[in-house]
Amino acid sequence: MFFKSATKMALATALSAASFTAASAESVTLRGASMFDDNHAFTKTMVKFADLVGEYYDGDVEFDLRLNGELGVEKDYVNFLQQGVAIDYTIMAPSNMAKFAPSIPLMDMPFLFRDLDHWNTVLSSDAFAPLEAELEKNADIKIIGYTGGGVRNLVSSAPIGNLDELAGHKMRVMGAPIQAQIFSALTAAPSAIAYNEVYNAIQSGVIAGFENEAASIQNLKFYEVAPNVTLTKHTITVRPIVMSGKSFRKLPEDLQAAITKAGNDAGAFGRELESREDGLKLQEMVDAGQVKVQEFAGREQLLEMVIPVQDAFAADIEATDLLTAVRGM
Repeated sequence: MFFKSATKMALATALSAASFTAASAESVTLRGASMFDDNHAFTKTMVKFADLVGEYYDGDVEFDLRLNGELGVEKDYVNFLQQGVAIDYTIMAPSNMAKFAPSIPLMDMPFLFRDLDHWNTVLSSDAFAPLEAELEKNADIKIIGYTGGGVRNLVSSAPIGNLDELAGHKMRVMGAPIQAQIFSALTAAPSAIAYNEVYNAIQSGVIAGFENEAASIQNLKFYEVAPNVTLTKHTITVRPIVMSGKSFRKLPEDLQAAITKAGNDAGAFGRELESREDGLKLQEMVDAGQVKVQEFAGREQLLEMVIPVQDAFAADIEATDLLTAVRGM
């Protein structure tokens, strides 16, 4: 799918290895990627980003946005962005960038945010500026905004409603070590496997479940193999809108300024959108008989169990002050 800034659309004809092409000083093509279709909040947010750039910039910018995982999964996107090839911008989970910026998974640490108000307060501030600087220095990837807002819960083939049922539960987690550490502390048996292998891994019994938000469960039909959703509410997602530093530096300064402003504003748009849609999508699946939802008995105990792991992780990545600051906001 090919988006031109503001309103125009046309079919993209080719994918260059270059991170962007400039037909003239006034014409630039920026390439984006989404693992999802055009109904997903990530895709809608990237379309909004393109529209805002067109609004804020006087020149000609075209956006070539590839959907449905055409360019791979998020781990592939990280490599493309870091090298400055194939794509220029996308939205992804912080954990997928951990190999370049070991501190960045703090954004995605389970049980970091008390509630949606706390989450939005943090993302509307400059609290994560040290993590942004680390990513840009080590990977040459710029964070230009923050979206997210999906509430992540346990999703499993059999019901998991309390600590006894969680003990030994074989589940997929994202690749950053803190994810496995948190769920190990809760007595589960986590393992990091590729996201595009989750469906088959549950179907074949390699794992019994994973954790995710409603949009992804619905979009990728995970309910077919894991119809049980347990409301642990362990994560409110933080999804950086990112851009290749190599691509960004090649752009004229006024376009850089427009992209920076558009990233911030598209992030606010995406947070509101995804927060609102999250509950609606979960209810749609309940109403369709696709999932069964239950509370986790004794959730407060989970919050206490993870504090030592959170503290140790923050100390290990020299982010104790950052964790303290986030908790205090």
